[in-house]
Amino acid sequence: MTQVFFHCSNTKKVFLDDRGAVVDDLAEARDLATRVVQSVTNESSLEDWRDWVVHVSDDQGDELFVVPFTLILGKPH
Repeated sequence: MTQVFFHCSNTKKVFLDDRGAVVDDLAEARDLATRVVQSVTNESSLEDWRDWVVHVSDDQGDELFVVPFTLILGKPH
């Protein structure tokens, strides 16, 4: 099991995850990253989330992978 953190950012803002989550593997971390994107974008806001990404990092601060919000949201029509 590994502690991972889900930091969200774009070119102007950063939201740091100070709690993280314990996961069994990278697949579970990916699923949680998807839920982070869905949770953030479901809040009523006028924010354009297409330039945001989730940086998934371990407890040592090493980045494991990045999930662009557009991967979950899709591109605008």
